[in-house]
Amino acid sequence: MLCEFEFEFKLFFEPDFPMPTKPATTAKHIDHKETAKKAQGAREPNATKRTDRVTDAVATPRANRVKEPAALKQSKAVKRASRPDGAATRQHLLDIAGQVFAARGFADATSKEICERAGTPMASVNYHFGSREALYEAALVEAHRQVVSLDELTALTAAPGDVRDKLRAVISRFVGLSTSTSAPWGFMLMLREVLSPSPAIPALIEKAVRPKAAVLLGLIGEVLQLNPQEPAVQRALMFTVLPCIALMIAPRQMQAALLPAVAKDKNALVEDFVRFVMAGLDAVAAAHGARK
Repeated sequence: MLCEFEFEFKLFFEPDFPMPTKPATTAKHIDHKETAKKAQGAREPNATKRTDRVTDAVATPRANRVKEPAALKQSKAVKRASRPDGAATRQHLLDIAGQVFAARGFADATSKEICERAGTPMASVNYHFGSREALYEAALVEAHRQVVSLDELTALTAAPGDVRDKLRAVISRFVGLSTSTSAPWGFMLMLREVLSPSPAIPALIEKAVRPKAAVLLGLIGEVLQLNPQEPAVQRALMFTVLPCIALMIAPRQMQAALLPAVAKDKNALVEDFVRFVMAGLDAVAAAHGARK
């Protein structure tokens, strides 16, 4: 091996002296690297296969657990379909509550009795209505709807034809209920509320009475040819509707005992009541029309 001094001397004075080069990679190194690459490439597919096998082994049982027979799915679907929905449960609870309130009054009716008779959990009242007081308000609104709904009243007054015929149709609807053999629980509940008003009266007025009163004021005002906001129209509505309500909520036993002829001829009752109302409205219209 040349020492450093000899190497520099030869490099300076002998131009043809070969420059040292980096040792070339031997065939043995190449073979070793290629072998390592091949070994690594051979291991990777095997690793992938092992990973796939592990994944399949874990995923397959989970997929089997999710997958259900068609018959079992159909059975579950039938059970879900047969379960009553929330609206049906709420209405059922409201009907039972109305019967209990009508029979016992608000003070003596309890949520426990209502739920037991309805066959629902004790929490049903709070879940569907929020409280017993809110349930009673809803029962009062439903009781008023049983007399006549806002949709029905609107349809009767908006129908084409003479305004007096419309009023006749409304009165016939009210009076006809007074002769019904099976009065709904709403009539008794309304009677209790009239005789002994509860704190729910403001809610009943806003949710049920006021919208229907607006429709009837428009109808009476049209008959009288006066503005519905006129005091005379409001008084005329009271004279027309209150007797109908008295007939509807009055106990049937009292009517049969005191006035047995009233319920025997429903058509005659309706016709005489319409004559009575129309004559009174004509008198009111004439009186207020003469002042103008």
